[in-house]
Amino acid sequence: MIVFPNAKINLGLRVMNKREDGYHNIETVFYPIKFLDALEVIEDTDPQGFIKLTFSGKPVVGSEEDNLCIQAYYLLKRDFPKLPAIKMHLHKVIPMGAGLGGGSADGTFVLKLLNEKFDLGLSTEQLLEYAAALGSDGPFFIINKPCFATGRGEVLNEIPIDLSSYNIALINPNIHISTAWAFSKLGRQPGPATYENLLPSIVSKPIGEWKELLVNDFEQPVFEKYPEIKNIKEKLYEAGALYASMSGSGSTMFGIFEKEGAVPMFAHENYLTAVVV
Repeated sequence: MIVFPNAKINLGLRVMNKREDGYHNIETVFYPIKFLDALEVIEDTDPQGFIKLTFSGKPVVGSEEDNLCIQAYYLLKRDFPKLPAIKMHLHKVIPMGAGLGGGSADGTFVLKLLNEKFDLGLSTEQLLEYAAALGSDGPFFIINKPCFATGRGEVLNEIPIDLSSYNIALINPNIHISTAWAFSKLGRQPGPATYENLLPSIVSKPIGEWKELLVNDFEQPVFEKYPEIKNIKEKLYEAGALYASMSGSGSTMFGIFEKEGAVPMFAHENYLTAVVV
């Protein structure tokens, strides 16, 4: 069985305050895009086996214990002991540490795939709980529709926004940004009273008005350390983007362009460039 985990972009990202549990409250709009990994699972006949994971495509860094695909399998195995051993292959297209949610998407799609393939009977609410255990972005990929996200990103409300009449250019400069590092570089945020619930109102406005209103708080520290990422944003606007921003904590920049206009493809040997519609 094969599935195709998709990426997301963030339309605005405000870090509101730090919580007592060590996480931060955020506000953002998650928007799914058709930039896809490929994930295949087959049952393994090895009676002593659990999960065997192989990779192709872009590099996957980190230990097996930290891999969200493996964690997703063992989350279900804990509650469904008869879940059989599997072989899993992940072809990676979405770069890691890029702000596109690729790791969370892969782990969450494993949950959905195993639920369907082995008839586990999990409801959407149950899948959301498992996905939240994998990480803050996980629940979004269960819903996989435009959502206003609060809390640490797991409190989701669908919103009516459709960018299908535009082209979205993705430019990734092959720089891995640590989310923990990005949070550590943020200054004191103004708190939820200042910005609370403004994002759904902002994204309901014409895209041409977003430039002055829709802010990603991580851009300032990331741009200070990596001015080449700031330069990409400037070039996207020079090329005619209606709106350009960094996704998540970086390092991918995206630009939203009119469908009939030309979309820039940056000729740089270290850049990953793509256009999604």
